[in-house]
Amino acid sequence: MHPYPLDPVDRTLLNALQRDGRATVGDLAEAVSLSTSPCWRRVRALEEAGVIAGYHAHLHRQRVGWGVLGFVQLALHDHTAETTSALEREVMAMPQVLSCHNLSGRYDYQLEVVAADLESFAEYVRTHVRSLPGVREISTSFSLKEVKRTMALPV
Repeated sequence: MHPYPLDPVDRTLLNALQRDGRATVGDLAEAVSLSTSPCWRRVRALEEAGVIAGYHAHLHRQRVGWGVLGFVQLALHDHTAETTSALEREVMAMPQVLSCHNLSGRYDYQLEVVAADLESFAEYVRTHVRSLPGVREISTSFSLKEVKRTMALPV
């Protein structure tokens, strides 16, 4: 996939939307010194090109009951397409898994998992993660302090 060609106006629009996804077209147009119609067309073109993949509300995880953020590294028995596809399919259906990355190095996958507390995190790993297809080894760690979290990409 080739990068979409972004000009300075597109970059300013994207930065503004990353700061505030609820910004009105009028707010965006003012930020880039365009009238609303051309600004709306640019945003629409960025959406249609897949540069803007969606809009979301950023929730405070502790305020909605997820007090623990943990990382689970998985090593697999084998790396066949069947095993990795099955694991990835099951992980996609696990709502407590915020992200899953296929890694290089000692572990094959890393999951970012939320839980209400340490006890429920441990139970989740024992009952859900350990039963994922092909899992040979599990290593866990916890976030003691979140220093930075952003979805904003530098554009």
